[in-house]
Amino acid sequence: MTAHLRDQFGEIDIYLFDQFLRGRIRPGMRLLDAGCGEGRNLIYALGAGYEVFGCDADASAIEAARRLTARLAPSLPPDNFRVEPVEHMTFPDAHADVVLASAVLHFAADDRQFRAMVNECWRVLRPGGLLFTRLASSIGSEHLVRQVAGRRFRLPDGSARYLVDAALLDDVTEGLGATLIDPLKTTVVQDQRSMTTWVVRKPA
Repeated sequence: MTAHLRDQFGEIDIYLFDQFLRGRIRPGMRLLDAGCGEGRNLIYALGAGYEVFGCDADASAIEAARRLTARLAPSLPPDNFRVEPVEHMTFPDAHADVVLASAVLHFAADDRQFRAMVNECWRVLRPGGLLFTRLASSIGSEHLVRQVAGRRFRLPDGSARYLVDAALLDDVTEGLGATLIDPLKTTVVQDQRSMTTWVVRKPA
């Protein structure tokens, strides 16, 4: 049974899986994974017949995502997956019903890049669409992180990340004119890092 579930869902983010379970991401929707990596969050969607797109700045990751797609959804063209950074996507405006950015936005170098990444995700999202993000934050671990510069912090695991907090996410939500459809949910991972789920809907 465990092997079957792994084949069907892969290593999908559990909070993204929750959006499928609650019917917010449904068959027939067009999904765009911004910063898709090798496609770990797309296995279920590809196998279930969703129209899936993705981008990543890492060419080798995109090649792996294309191979995965060729195996699970051979009718999708390779150009659905593009080598490009999240802040400079070439997909048209209002392209997708759902935009995913899982474990991506915290790689921003500074405020400017973070805003550019969010704005691009918003641009390619259709009116009424869903933006799902999961990203590192300082929520619940303020005492564990050390500031490097601006919102860049050194985490206990040794990595440096751009960390959001609730005030910033509230400000971005308001600035986009978005609706927060879930309360912010943060998991503190064994005093090493905090990961926050931020899910918003674009006005119709």
